[in-house]
Amino acid sequence: MGFFGTYAYENGQWKTLSEGELPPLAEPFLWIDIHDSDITSVVYAPAGPGTGVAYLGLTPRTYFENPNASDPTDVLREAAGLAAWWALSNSGDVPGKQAEILGYLAEDEDPEDFSIEEGEDVEDVDVFVEIKTARFLEVLDLPLPTGLR
Repeated sequence: MGFFGTYAYENGQWKTLSEGELPPLAEPFLWIDIHDSDITSVVYAPAGPGTGVAYLGLTPRTYFENPNASDPTDVLREAAGLAAWWALSNSGDVPGKQAEILGYLAEDEDPEDFSIEEGEDVEDVDVFVEIKTARFLEVLDLPLPTGLR
């Protein structure tokens, strides 16, 4: 069984929530929901040029092998939205931050393309999305929620 955790960052601190719970939150906020060490859903507001939803690890469409499991992803748009979100509380190189964020975001892919071959050398960050999520939050200059420390 993989890792599950749901957290909301608002007013400068993290709250641990029930699995999948997305209560009303004060903007700016970031909500993360980690599902079975494979998918992290990231919901953020204000969305800026993004939609306000991004994924780390796998997208629901890929993971569940169902095109109706989530909207199609546009990682360039979400990286821009998340960089704009970051810039609300930070000063610095927004295009550089956008490029950094882009490396963490999941794109829709053919489910057959993400299988791991026997004997293939794979980094933990590519297997356990909670590790990728912790690194992603560090890129956003956020502290880690208790469950990811």
